[in-house]
Amino acid sequence: MLPISRLSTAYRSCRPSTPLAQRVLSCTVKLALSSALLGAAAHAYAQDASVNSEGSNPESAKNLEGVTVTGSRIRRVDVETANPVVTIDRAQIAATGKAALGDLVQDLPSIAGNATNASTNSGGGTGAATISLRGLGDKRTLILVNGVRLAYNDVNSIPSNMIDRVEVLSDGASAIYGSDAIGGVVNFILRDRFDGVQFTTDFAESRHGDGFRRNFSLTAGHTGANGSIVAGLSHHSIDAVQAGSRDFSRDALNLTDGQVVYSGSSANPAGSITLPSALAGQLGCSSRVSLNPGVTGATSLNDYHCYSRADTYNYQRDNILQTPQQRDNFFVLGKYKVADHLEAYVNLYYTKTQSDSELAPIPIFANGDNFLVSADNYYNPFGVNFGTDRATGNSYGNYNTRITTLGRRRYVYKTYNTQINPGLRGSFGDSSWQWDADINYGNMRQKSINYGFLDYAKLQQALGPSFLNSSGVVTCGTAANPITGCTPINIFNVNDPSTIAALKATQVNPMATTNYTVKQFEANANGDLFALPAGTVNLAVGMSYRKESTSTRTDPGAVADLNGLCGVVEFCTTVLSGSFNVKEAYAETLIPLLADKPWAHALNLTIGTRYSDYSSAGNTTNSKVALEWRPIENLLLRGTVSQVFRAPNINELYAGIGGDSPTVNDPCNFYTGGHASACANVPTNGSYQQANPQVGAKTSGAIAAGYKLKPEKGKSFDFGVVYDPQWLPGLSLSADVWRINLNDTITSISAQTVLNQCYANAGSPFCSFIHRLNTGDIDYVAEPTVNLGALSTKGVDSSIAYRFDQTRFGRFNVSLNNTYVARYDINPNPADPSSVTIHNAGKYTYAYGDFPRWRSLATLNWNLGPWSASWRVRYIGRTQIGSADENQQLSADTDRSAVVRRIGAYTYHSVQAGYNFEKWHTRLDLGIDNIADKKPPLFYQNNVTNSNTDVATYDVMGRYYWVRATLTF
Repeated sequence: MLPISRLSTAYRSCRPSTPLAQRVLSCTVKLALSSALLGAAAHAYAQDASVNSEGSNPESAKNLEGVTVTGSRIRRVDVETANPVVTIDRAQIAATGKAALGDLVQDLPSIAGNATNASTNSGGGTGAATISLRGLGDKRTLILVNGVRLAYNDVNSIPSNMIDRVEVLSDGASAIYGSDAIGGVVNFILRDRFDGVQFTTDFAESRHGDGFRRNFSLTAGHTGANGSIVAGLSHHSIDAVQAGSRDFSRDALNLTDGQVVYSGSSANPAGSITLPSALAGQLGCSSRVSLNPGVTGATSLNDYHCYSRADTYNYQRDNILQTPQQRDNFFVLGKYKVADHLEAYVNLYYTKTQSDSELAPIPIFANGDNFLVSADNYYNPFGVNFGTDRATGNSYGNYNTRITTLGRRRYVYKTYNTQINPGLRGSFGDSSWQWDADINYGNMRQKSINYGFLDYAKLQQALGPSFLNSSGVVTCGTAANPITGCTPINIFNVNDPSTIAALKATQVNPMATTNYTVKQFEANANGDLFALPAGTVNLAVGMSYRKESTSTRTDPGAVADLNGLCGVVEFCTTVLSGSFNVKEAYAETLIPLLADKPWAHALNLTIGTRYSDYSSAGNTTNSKVALEWRPIENLLLRGTVSQVFRAPNINELYAGIGGDSPTVNDPCNFYTGGHASACANVPTNGSYQQANPQVGAKTSGAIAAGYKLKPEKGKSFDFGVVYDPQWLPGLSLSADVWRINLNDTITSISAQTVLNQCYANAGSPFCSFIHRLNTGDIDYVAEPTVNLGALSTKGVDSSIAYRFDQTRFGRFNVSLNNTYVARYDINPNPADPSSVTIHNAGKYTYAYGDFPRWRSLATLNWNLGPWSASWRVRYIGRTQIGSADENQQLSADTDRSAVVRRIGAYTYHSVQAGYNFEKWHTRLDLGIDNIADKKPPLFYQNNVTNSNTDVATYDVMGRYYWVRATLTF
């Protein structure tokens, strides 16, 4: 029996109870010794196994009879084709030290814009990592596993130990793969040949002593004469890191009037109360007051002082910089030769993820939340109404507070993802034709339990009229009509012990469950048609049927009405269900035009087309034409023109009305007139300033809004060159110029975009989405999903790779990949002549993310016998926040228009070193990420959602140490 318990003992000594330096040294030695002992015990089992450093059989080399490369269905011997594909193999994956696939892929230079990761707390927290090729968003990036659609668009749900390599196609591929492949395709190729058993464990921690990561994986496989099977288990977890643990994220900071100011929320435990001028004047205040500290029980006017910036609440310290996650995976990959020309296979994996996000304790906005604090409430010292009466729609003075005594709002997600892909494949006799038929079933079930919320009806009743009865007890209602089962709440003093008890009685923890299923059948065939003088014409054909369905359930009190309101304060969702199906057929052919001619070593033409019929969005046909020209053997010139499209996905169709609280800068601040559509009810004397940077927003899908969505459509262009000079073996150079134009973009419009576009264009359809109170304050902003806008982006990808000859100092490999974004333009409404185009290249914008013009990734690898090392350099070019163009309404400052804030370039260095203990079948690797411990740049809270910076682009953890031990037998 193998002494697995020794590794468990070593791990327990690596927990965060010991100092960081001691723990790194201790764990490194103990993991190495424990793995060595395991290896010695397993030596008898491994003597006859012939494996390489990755534990795979040498026979796993590619079959040169022909393979399919991502971007085409045609089998070819050529590795370099018309499709620009970047490949990351297992050795490269291991060298990065990344435990999750999302962290690995998001480092590529072609990834930009908004994407979720472990640092996405507000607007994330589900544990999902998404990929945004070309900055076009995860919805326009198709994720495949062995060429089959991933059911749940979370690459972290794919077990990393079942991956052989990752192929990234940075080109539109709708004609080959259908919808979503606008920015490109990320294809995870499975590890279907493996002999032996491999156990890997690693841990990591930041130099601050937090963010502890643990990872365990066990992989076993066997390859026989008629088939193979590979199976594995893995466990991955990371600890939470509070935003307050880093100086750049611990405070809510705004750039205001040219100054960096602490700017928390007006919803604070002491309250932010807008009084009539007569009452405020008694305190010598202009309008707003806040409760003095230390006051208990009922309050009087003398217990308040004039509200100031010092009274704002620092909600940022309640947020999470790195969300906690725990992920368990299981997978089985098998194939068996049933007959000479028939093989059966199955790919199955299951992932369970638990993750959390946390926000500041629940705020109460007695205006936008449609609360009414009655003037006749026993605890109301002012004798006036506050908030909005839902029944009548009448609004009164504002009262904001925050219920800190109930703790933070916490969203706990449990996500269960299952994908199974069985199929048959074979050949037609001894011909070149091969076929493949498979079923793809995927199911994602996500359950969320949400803590720290309040029952609206109970709270509203407790804030209504109340009185002191004859027994000296404060009672809800009036003396003539008392309300039983209700305890009046002193909302003006939320820290009073009796108030805390009454508030806890109204607390609820709503639950919501989403279930998504995809069922697909697909059949493909490919082979030779006939011979031409330059070669053989190849053809690939196929057809598929796919059905997607979704349903959402929640507690009855949390169901939103048509106004996005419900019975739970700050948490509403919609019970909806829906489905659609799509029938598709495609054909792709490769035609050799010239071969072995002067200045035409090879000239090939590829033509492909796909017909898609969606029950939800009609039918569409999209095609591509690609040309490969090799004037000489080592020089490839390539070009592809493709039609691309994206049908509305299940969430864009069926998402119900929900609410969120985005941070916005109201363009009507200090309004003096001239924008009646955007600034309805706002005073024109320049006195208006929004009371709170966070506003209510109501999101919805197209079905709930009664809107008929149609597919996005556009064209993708790619023209490139690949040069592998014969005079310098080992060198490879490539460059590709790309461009994507897209119309009728499907988008859920952000509240800030709605406000900006309406302010700039009086006739904009966005104006109807703004709802203001009679005071001019924003009640809420609708954020529906619609077809609106055009997108155009272009740039250049380039790469250099050189493999040095073996020397006595070892072998070196060096590579450099770059992406340059020349243009990224979005016109929110091209049909409106006055619509303003937003230029994103080289900029960060709240709605679309960060688009530095330059992004690069350089790697230097070294091997010498059992030793290896690597050095990775990730470069993020200069960017800026805001625009000097007044019409774009993009300012980095809350109070000044057209302010530009420039962000310098960032370079991150990571190193790794490893040693292979062959005698014990053990390998030990150590690494450091972000060696220089660089802090991310400050973007400020008025420009971003999380942690004062762009968490999708920059590292927020600081220097990070990791160690990994791998045992193979």
